[in-house]
Amino acid sequence: MTRLMPRPPVPALDVPTAGGPAWSLAAQQPARFTLVVFFRGLHCPICRTQLRDLQTKLPDFEKRGVSVIALSSDDEERATRTKTEWGLDGLTLGYGLPLPKAREWGLYVSAGRGKTSIGVEEPAQFSEPGLFLIRPDGTLYFASVQTMPFARPQFADILNAIDFVVAKDYPARGEVAA
Repeated sequence: MTRLMPRPPVPALDVPTAGGPAWSLAAQQPARFTLVVFFRGLHCPICRTQLRDLQTKLPDFEKRGVSVIALSSDDEERATRTKTEWGLDGLTLGYGLPLPKAREWGLYVSAGRGKTSIGVEEPAQFSEPGLFLIRPDGTLYFASVQTMPFARPQFADILNAIDFVVAKDYPARGEVAA
């Protein structure tokens, strides 16, 4: 598993999307950042709440020059169900994240344990949550990686942080490797 450091380029990221064209991080041209939200998948009720909140805030991210994608290691069928059943019509939803690529991004991987509290079977293996802000030049600005589905960063806080960062020209922190 890799630990990404702020300021260097992040790994390449290319995924198909539910109901849309393929998505590539290299093709993004945001004014300020690309927000990449890795989520656990269809089986996760906390992900459902998080992504519904993200969808309501898409106009706020857009106003700040931030492009947004949420993605998981789910297959196409599960991603399509996620988009439809969770009402995520405005959110770009990527799927098919290979677990080696998840590890390259520093994400933790869990083994499935049967049906969740919402009655959906967990995949045999899936990545745990992560949230990344990537600068237009492809370098990492901010990362939050988790081992559990609980206590994720709130998107209202991320929006406020972006406002501060832009106003103060605040540098990426955590850049010292040794």
